[in-house]
Amino acid sequence: MTATSIADYALVSDCHTSALVSRYGSVDWMPLYRFDGPSLFTRLLDNEGGHFSLCPERNSSVTRTYLPETMVLRSEFMTEGGVLCLEDLLAVGPNEDEHDLGAHTPHALLRRARCLSGSVALKVEFRPKPEYGLVIPRLENAPGGVRGTGGAVRLFLSTSLALTMGLKGGHALVRLDAGDTLRFALEARCSSDTTPRHWPEDKFDRYFEGTIDAWRRWSRRHQRYQGPYSEMVHHSGRVLQALTYYPTGAIVAAPTTSLPEDVGGTRNWDYRFTWVRDASLTLNALWVAACPDEAEKFFDYMAGTALSQIQEGLDMQIVFGVGGEHDLFERELRHLSGWRGSSPVRVGNAAWSQRQIDVYGEVMDAAHQLRDYLGDSSPTTLRFLVEVAEAARRRWQEKDRGIWEVRGGEKHFLHSKLMCWVALDRAVALADLLHAAEKVSEWYKVREEIRSTILTRGWNSGLGAFTQALDDNVLDASTLLLPIMGLLPANDPRALSTMDALEYRLSDRNGLLYRYTADDGLEGTEGAFLLCSFWLAQARALAGDTRKARAILERCVSHANEVGLLSEQVSSDSGEMVGNFPQAFSHIGLVNAAWTIAVAEGAGEDEP
Repeated sequence: MTATSIADYALVSDCHTSALVSRYGSVDWMPLYRFDGPSLFTRLLDNEGGHFSLCPERNSSVTRTYLPETMVLRSEFMTEGGVLCLEDLLAVGPNEDEHDLGAHTPHALLRRARCLSGSVALKVEFRPKPEYGLVIPRLENAPGGVRGTGGAVRLFLSTSLALTMGLKGGHALVRLDAGDTLRFALEARCSSDTTPRHWPEDKFDRYFEGTIDAWRRWSRRHQRYQGPYSEMVHHSGRVLQALTYYPTGAIVAAPTTSLPEDVGGTRNWDYRFTWVRDASLTLNALWVAACPDEAEKFFDYMAGTALSQIQEGLDMQIVFGVGGEHDLFERELRHLSGWRGSSPVRVGNAAWSQRQIDVYGEVMDAAHQLRDYLGDSSPTTLRFLVEVAEAARRRWQEKDRGIWEVRGGEKHFLHSKLMCWVALDRAVALADLLHAAEKVSEWYKVREEIRSTILTRGWNSGLGAFTQALDDNVLDASTLLLPIMGLLPANDPRALSTMDALEYRLSDRNGLLYRYTADDGLEGTEGAFLLCSFWLAQARALAGDTRKARAILERCVSHANEVGLLSEQVSSDSGEMVGNFPQAFSHIGLVNAAWTIAVAEGAGEDEP
């Protein structure tokens, strides 16, 4: 059973896939080629799942950080005998254009170990296991490193170090003195692809330094936010960029699967896909944190994957593969025990077949926020946005599964109605851009009908709050979006009363909000949902209470790990991070809350 804390991991990415590196220098998770591909290292989910570790032989203390303006990880191990610096990255092209980060990735993990002072004994363990730990590859020493074949995977680990081969992989113990450097370049390919080959030192150095430079040029070109918490906002912007699949512009909800919402429980889901909701909200956050020149690419991706569904009168699918795949069949990997015994481990996600009508609003809100980037969009993209608004107009009275993807029955979720209102509200504002002036009167009429329904049937005077569903008595943190999305002013007495009720009745012992506490058709419990607390901070700032907003935001970010990464949830019992990691939703919430505080305090304009 795996025991390493989720907070002990850091992310590296090449904008195609990612890897998680533990504070002990072990790569314990790395899908091949794509975020949702089968992993080569899976120790994150089972001790026998395979890993690649570089760490001092003896106990040491470690400090970790990302190199400034990058997603390149630096870990510094202090031992009795000396100091070891380990730097990890997934390579991008050495001459990568700042608008096309990830365009020329060689699909290679680069690791550099340097002794900064004294002498350090470095322990190396190389145990790749393709297909989520199911395949044991054949490894053999070769000129310049180690060659391996297993299942559909061929790999080559370039290193000057001779590894001793055993049944579980290769290992070595080597002493490094001050000034010594070891380089490791791991390239893996499908058997049908080009055979991976040895990386000479000059190629390693060119890609290593080129990747650092590419991230820095991307950051300097894109990141202009200057308000409160600017360092955290910029870092979150880079995390969101790291979760973007370059070939399509798709954005994954998280780069992991089956990290549990409840330790030992069964609420373990695969988040390595593109939820329309998450991706649209990510674009909104990047508007603040990273000025997304890539917005048009994302909307073209969405149009290509979803337009035909909407035109045929079908539900708009809520989640897709990063390449635009529709069928995300969910299955269990029974050979993996799960993080801290939290099983089952799942790949795929059955939510792809759910109806969630709120997605129309998220798409249109992102389009409205990024309207300056859509002026030259293709006719297909503009037609797609018109069809999204039309779907919201037709379907707003239907039941669905809601933002939280409950696996119980469908309801008239208030959030879903709100987002249909948002879809039509933004469509009215965008009508000229969309060449849809003839539809404005009907959009306006239905928009007002939705608003009236929410204000009458969504309000519970006994609770003094808006509720999870129409004519309901259950509190839900998603009602905080009523003022955030503009249906009500944040200082409206009903909005303020809802904030108070949620803070009083849905807060855990750490002062963080649950999504809800009602039965949702699933076994077990979950932790506090960080996005919800960021929403509360944002709503308080909109209402003018920036002191309270800052306190809530700072309470949330206090749970980030030392390299500034946030998971989906925080355990109410232990206070540790749980859920898939790092979570786009949480970093989105941080960015938007900080920006709203900046505007409320006069440190930011209405637009950056």
